[in-house]
Amino acid sequence: MITREEIIKNRELAKRKAIGCICGLAIGDSFGDASRMQSNRENYGITTDFNQGASWSTDDTEFALLTAKTLIGCGGNLTTEDVVKAWFEDVVVQDEFKRGGASEVSAANNLRRGIRPPESGKYSTFHMSDGSAMRIAPVGIICAGAPDKAAEMAEIDASISHYSDGIWGAQAVAAAVAVAMVDGTMDEIIEAALAVIPKDSWLYANMMAAFEIVENAESIIDAWMPLHDALRTSAWATTAEAIPAAFACLKMAHKDFKTGVILAGNFARDADTIGAVAGAILGAKYGVEGIPEHWVEKTRFPSGTCLNFTKGLDLMEIGASLADLIK
Repeated sequence: MITREEIIKNRELAKRKAIGCICGLAIGDSFGDASRMQSNRENYGITTDFNQGASWSTDDTEFALLTAKTLIGCGGNLTTEDVVKAWFEDVVVQDEFKRGGASEVSAANNLRRGIRPPESGKYSTFHMSDGSAMRIAPVGIICAGAPDKAAEMAEIDASISHYSDGIWGAQAVAAAVAVAMVDGTMDEIIEAALAVIPKDSWLYANMMAAFEIVENAESIIDAWMPLHDALRTSAWATTAEAIPAAFACLKMAHKDFKTGVILAGNFARDADTIGAVAGAILGAKYGVEGIPEHWVEKTRFPSGTCLNFTKGLDLMEIGASLADLIK
């Protein structure tokens, strides 16, 4: 693992990793969304590549771009006021969200009522969803090598829409990305994620349960169904299900970006978020050069399916701008 000072000095490395992270998130998002389509299941069983047709993005990528835009706008010095301002500019103004998560819709409604963070996240039926974890990777990018700082900043962003496990999941992913950005091993990445999760939380308990299954299984095949059974919650977008699933997939397959994303993207239930989290971490670890080029190009320009402002943005430019905030 290199130091934060080393990645600050190596601007080209920082840029490749930042672009890899944001593109990896988008690829995992779209890949997971594709893998759970009935047509793909009927035609391929297991999805291993993008098939023909237009590219697309879901709320995972587009809310991550909102976080990125907010960070770029404030020069990386994030405050609650910056987050609220950004949500009023690009979320609250929309009348509907075709692919918006319930936690984000609830937060927007609370903001319209005059409720502000942390209550806007706490006063929500969906405050424990994985909606904060799916969008938080940009925080990990700019906090490269500083997982504690990433966790602090993640709480600022997540509190507008989440509470308790919903915040801790975001902190875990941000810390993991921060370590992946400085070439941490997968054990070091997972250790950073676990370090910011309260040990008496549902999320921590499920992380431990997932890792126990993986460690005791002789193969991925042996762990596959037990993981699904052990982690299943009443709603598949729950942090305590999706985030342990993502990290379990990373623990099982991380030798390269492609293998890891194929595994995570084919995990059932909230596969787009599981894929997005795994893709962001693997993209930060291996850089954009470690990602199949046609996958980058396939998802490079979001469709604006959820947030209108994201349509046509260049993910590579966003990644480069985030790299400039590593100071």
